[in-house]
Amino acid sequence: MPVSAKKEKVVLAYSGGLDTSVIVRWLEQKGYDVVCFCANVGQEEKYKDLEKKALNSGGSKCYIKDLQEEFARDYVFPAIAWNAKYEGRYLLGTSLARPCIAKAMVDVARKEKAQYIAHGATGKGNDQVRFELTAYALLPGVKVIAPWRDKEFNSQIKGRAEAIEYARKWGIPVKATKKDPWSSDDNLLHISFEAGMLEDPAVRPLDRMFQKTLPLAQVKARRQRISIDFVQGVPVAVDGRKMKAHVLLDHLNKIGFKHGIGRIDMVESRFVGMKSRGVYETPGGTILLAAHQDIEALTVGRDLLHTKYTLGVRWAQMAYFGFWFCEEMDALQAFLASSQRHVTGRVHLELEKGNVLVVGRESEHSLYDAAIASMEADGGAYDQSDATGFIRLQALPLRVAARRAARLAK
Repeated sequence: MPVSAKKEKVVLAYSGGLDTSVIVRWLEQKGYDVVCFCANVGQEEKYKDLEKKALNSGGSKCYIKDLQEEFARDYVFPAIAWNAKYEGRYLLGTSLARPCIAKAMVDVARKEKAQYIAHGATGKGNDQVRFELTAYALLPGVKVIAPWRDKEFNSQIKGRAEAIEYARKWGIPVKATKKDPWSSDDNLLHISFEAGMLEDPAVRPLDRMFQKTLPLAQVKARRQRISIDFVQGVPVAVDGRKMKAHVLLDHLNKIGFKHGIGRIDMVESRFVGMKSRGVYETPGGTILLAAHQDIEALTVGRDLLHTKYTLGVRWAQMAYFGFWFCEEMDALQAFLASSQRHVTGRVHLELEKGNVLVVGRESEHSLYDAAIASMEADGGAYDQSDATGFIRLQALPLRVAARRAARLAK
């Protein structure tokens, strides 16, 4: 229990679920003044009920902040501009949301002059790292309380059964329905599923689990053609209609849902060292990424494009690990801004039965020159005989190495 006469403040990342509701009361019983913070990053939630539950659970205040536009504009869209996928598959939905949430938590901690922040992330996952690295980067000297890593907390609440009993003891409402055999995390970019039955990587997910994509067997929508406009790598319009970032992403989520677009089932490498199985639905993000890759290929030169691809792998790792607020990330973001200067134009796509097909693209910044690329007579735009010297020069180190091999083989 804090030794000072005045209660020390802690800002808790609060979702209203069983774990964080129990943590509110546990911290309050430890003698802390608990300020709850809930970020709206696009998840479905009854926010008025959430505030009431937070206060009834032991919180002194509850901040609820709508971060949807900031999340889409400052976190999701840069990831799209990087064509970022962790380990080549995961579109980083949860990874991008955590620093957005943690940054807003730090703002509340400053406002409330809180000495601590707390979260309900487990000691085996990535989220604990993401929350805490952000807090330490933005609020040096802050202290972190992570109950699931606390021996006293674990001795009292070992798992779900004990958490339910603790909640009932303190009159904290818990859902009476049987828990689905998995856990999920929802935001504007995606919904993720893990744990429970999914801990066996051989077990097929149940169709009733999915929320943002129709099963392909249920897709009734016919092939749909859409266009997406980009300005310097940022998506700004769908079918010619300009939208705010979060509105555009939500719009594409709805389109992707009815076509069954954006499901991924994968085994990934967590930052803490273990392998884990994750199932993801990212409909709008999947559409945006396909469109951006295509307009970028049209407008960015080969060598810059290849350098960006290499750096993009590193960027995805850093985002996944939680190093959002650091000098390396700042430098990479500066590179991104430079690389996207000419990524402006329109991409035409067709969506059908889980597939995203690019069928056309156009840009005033295009590097494609039909007079040069055409296989027909080029009228002098490209002299094919020049390729002879080009190839001989490229082959020079190969020919030198081959002579050495022949000499040594004698």
